[in-house]
Amino acid sequence: MATAVEDSAAQLLLRAAALVPLERYALAALVLAAAFLYRFLELHVLGDLLRGLRGGRVALTFHPDSQVYHRVAAKCRSLHGRYLATPWLASPHLQTLFLGIWGIPPSVTYRRQLYTVRDGGTIALDWLLASDREAADGSSCDGTISSDDSTPIVVVVPGLTSDSTAAYVKHLVFSMVSNGWNVVVGNHRGLGGISITSDCFYNGGWTEDIREVVNYLHQKYPEAPLFTVGTSLGANILVKYLGEEGESTPVAGAASICSPWDLLVTSRFISRKLVQRCYDKALAIGLKGYAKLHQPVLARLANWEAITSSRSTREFDHHATCVVAKYETVDTFYRKCSCANYIGNVSVPLLCISALDDPLCTREAIPWDECRANKNIVLATTPNGGHLGFFQGLTAGRLWWVKPVSEFFSALHDSPCMHRQKIQEHGLQSSMESSIDKGPYVNLMEDGMVAAVTNEDTNIHDSLDKRTVSEMEGSDGMINVQQNGSTSVLQDESHSAVKNTNSSEDNVAPAQGLVGSQEQREELSTDKIRDAIAPVKKSINQLIRSQGRSVWWLAYIAVVTSWPLLGALGFFLYRKKFRNSLPARRLLRG
Repeated sequence: MATAVEDSAAQLLLRAAALVPLERYALAALVLAAAFLYRFLELHVLGDLLRGLRGGRVALTFHPDSQVYHRVAAKCRSLHGRYLATPWLASPHLQTLFLGIWGIPPSVTYRRQLYTVRDGGTIALDWLLASDREAADGSSCDGTISSDDSTPIVVVVPGLTSDSTAAYVKHLVFSMVSNGWNVVVGNHRGLGGISITSDCFYNGGWTEDIREVVNYLHQKYPEAPLFTVGTSLGANILVKYLGEEGESTPVAGAASICSPWDLLVTSRFISRKLVQRCYDKALAIGLKGYAKLHQPVLARLANWEAITSSRSTREFDHHATCVVAKYETVDTFYRKCSCANYIGNVSVPLLCISALDDPLCTREAIPWDECRANKNIVLATTPNGGHLGFFQGLTAGRLWWVKPVSEFFSALHDSPCMHRQKIQEHGLQSSMESSIDKGPYVNLMEDGMVAAVTNEDTNIHDSLDKRTVSEMEGSDGMINVQQNGSTSVLQDESHSAVKNTNSSEDNVAPAQGLVGSQEQREELSTDKIRDAIAPVKKSINQLIRSQGRSVWWLAYIAVVTSWPLLGALGFFLYRKKFRNSLPARRLLRG
């Protein structure tokens, strides 16, 4: 009886379902598919509508006392506004995919310069000058930059397997040139149509190329401030380079766009979900394509069959990157090359831009506390944007992050916060040596004179001994020293001092050579010895002032141990003071 009832209920349900039109089933399936795609593609159209199409607010992370923020970033309107993505690209995956396929880049024509680095590798430097932009408007242009040109130069470091032809690179280059700045794209080795000419390949932690390019540009155009922009993996390389160099870099300002920050965290992130694994395979295909371009060199250095069979970036790094760059393991490579380890030493005003929905560089790798602790860093994060996308407008003709970079560099160029290179001086003591030993060394000369000398003095005198003074000294009292192919001029201070003495006292015979007369040498040596003894005297005086009573007690103990009768007499005369003193009370109590 129960079975009959159940059968009849099932039949009734099937009959009722059959009465529903097929169009409604199709509509329900379409709704379910849309919900799945909305979740899978991480669309945020409804969120934008609920916010009134105003977009998400840009969040800034910085040190409270950061002058880079108060004097530079505070003047950038884009950093204090909102970002609204293109409505039909309201997804990090759609933005990233559209940027890779099309991107709507502006028309750009580069001037190529081939630069050979020290190890024999070749780098293609693609230039776009502000004068080229003016020439497009009808004026003449010779396509050169003079050595005394003060127009700022922006150095762009592209991302993984990207070069100057990438859409996002063209957007940035066109914007900076439109502001009247010169731009050069430093293509990675083996990219931009250039062959590998050495046994060295670039990787996520390879900073030697950007270091050499920046130093070359600074030497060739010393009057032009240098600004750098790194994108994606190029941002990791750039920030790592800035952290390695510290104060000694000639870079005046920098920007990091969509940096992976921690390569180990990023590697685990892109292998976590299905959509991220699709990106991982796509990156591996790009890396294998890069390897095929340079198969003759790479096949000689690593296992070519293992490289071509790689199905992920981690496998490619295991079979190619770690072998060529000589890293023990992939995790070792990722840990050592992550720029998050170098943020604390960045001494250049740095603007970092990241999207919280980046499908490649996860927000979990962003070093929030490290950026907040460094006064030179301003971190800007947006809720949306994808990886290097940030498309704006109905036509998706602009990339939002390009404008904040342009505003940041312009404000920095007009502010006192622009970084100035500091040449590190190597003196007698290193930073790890004791601060007590600051006096010069004392040297006993053959004639019985005591002279204070340093390593620098020794080096100078050794170099001067190679030539006679008459050969080196000019009529104007200047000494020309040839060093590394460039001539520098050193003022002969001793010679000028002798000239001043002769002009004031006519009866004094002229001094010979660089040292001067015997009296002058004695006076100079006495001054140096006095300078050497001065820190010791100062320390003793401070000790006596701060611990005067203790010093006298030490002297009394020394007298008692040497002459007991004299010590007993002193104790009988000053026994009251002795009993009232704190050390004596402790002694009597014991």
